[in-house]
Amino acid sequence: MTKNKHIVTVTMNPAVDLACSVPDFTAGKVNRATGYQMNAAGKGVNIAVLLRKFNLPMTATGFLGIDNAHIFEKLFQNQNIIDEFVRVPGETRTGIKILDPNAKATTDINLPGLVPTTEHINILLQTVERLAKAVAMVIIGGSLPATVDPGIISELVTVIKANGAKAIVDTSGSALRNAVKALPYLIKPNDDELAEIVGHPLHKLDEIITDARKMNKSGIETVIVSLGSRGALFIKKDEELFAKPPKVEVVSTVGAGDAMIGGMVAGMALGLSFKEQVRLATSLSAATVAQAGPSLDKLENAKELEDLIAIEHINIEGGISCQKL
Repeated sequence: MTKNKHIVTVTMNPAVDLACSVPDFTAGKVNRATGYQMNAAGKGVNIAVLLRKFNLPMTATGFLGIDNAHIFEKLFQNQNIIDEFVRVPGETRTGIKILDPNAKATTDINLPGLVPTTEHINILLQTVERLAKAVAMVIIGGSLPATVDPGIISELVTVIKANGAKAIVDTSGSALRNAVKALPYLIKPNDDELAEIVGHPLHKLDEIITDARKMNKSGIETVIVSLGSRGALFIKKDEELFAKPPKVEVVSTVGAGDAMIGGMVAGMALGLSFKEQVRLATSLSAATVAQAGPSLDKLENAKELEDLIAIEHINIEGGISCQKL
């Protein structure tokens, strides 16, 4: 493995995503889909697929159900992703996405996940420890199976850091709170998730910036705060940027956050400046919401949006400056 380029993703609660297009979807009624697609997915899986488009060497691990593992195995083979998933009895869950193109809304129905045992969890920890010794970055993405203690996130971050890799976390709730305690290299909460972490409401942009800065100063190198269609804040000690995406026709928001993390990681692996990382991450995220699937079809779709992204400095008082970069 080439340490400065090789990347590992960890997905403990992957899913087979079934995305159905249902115009004028109505609960309690018979609805007819005009189309559908099925994908092996989950945050880390989506990110791994995206990063392969940059020809970066990828390994994926986490928990995978034995009974329908072939769906994921086919994807990994086709994308040349090294499969280090821990196999668990049962089926990997299905996530149903109902896309209403008329209402421009997505309804999620997430089925129950796998039930890893203590032995499975220990194997995963050992796998991540082994992989972290030889790679540059390890991305922990997505939710946890209901039976897994959120403290595993803190353990994983600690193991990754101890073995010389950067720990990048994109999760939520108690899993994210546990991650923050272990001080990963990068986190990406949205504004509501940040408010939950800090324990008080965040109504104004300057309040969000202030608390993101506090997390950065605590030892988290990069804090990204997603603000949905308004854009995202990218906070580092020596550079703070606000990126606003162009308006696009929203087909599905599924995978937009994964694309943002993927863009930042690709930018770091390729040696781009922080500003260039932010531009790449924002363009990939914007291009992803314009399609139905969780993984971007073509990088060219994002490339076309790069010049339309407004990137501005955050000034010392917390506001956004008028200087576009």
